[in-house]
Amino acid sequence: MNTKKFLIGGLVGGIVYFLLGYLFYGTLLADFFHNNAGTATGVDRGMDNLEWWALVLGNLLSGCLLSYIFVKSNVRSAGAGLLTGAAIGLLVAAAYDLVSYGVTNLMTTTGMFADIGTFTVMSAIAGAFVGWVCGFVGKVPAAKTAA
Repeated sequence: MNTKKFLIGGLVGGIVYFLLGYLFYGTLLADFFHNNAGTATGVDRGMDNLEWWALVLGNLLSGCLLSYIFVKSNVRSAGAGLLTGAAIGLLVAAAYDLVSYGVTNLMTTTGMFADIGTFTVMSAIAGAFVGWVCGFVGKVPAAKTAA
């Protein structure tokens, strides 16, 4: 495995996931998800009580998941990364959210499907960046010949 591609792709993917998570969950859709919380109470930490180490590490590991799969399966373009990232995001989010919905009261059915869609979009975008990185890292510029 190309460790350099994996590490750089994982870092870039983690940063993209972090920024998109803030954009979607922290701002654009914050009220929607708040209004579609389940009957469980006291589970939202709020922006002023976040566990930053866990949030950052979780996003980095999400980026590393994409990067690992991309390096192993030879995904080397933004387009391929977008499609592969979307598929991975859909499967991961649907698996987690459906099980979580089945055993907890953390969100409504609408909230669950919205979360699956949101994470799928985030994974597609992060996948495009990781795919681009996997295709870009390690390329050696062609040597110029003297005329």
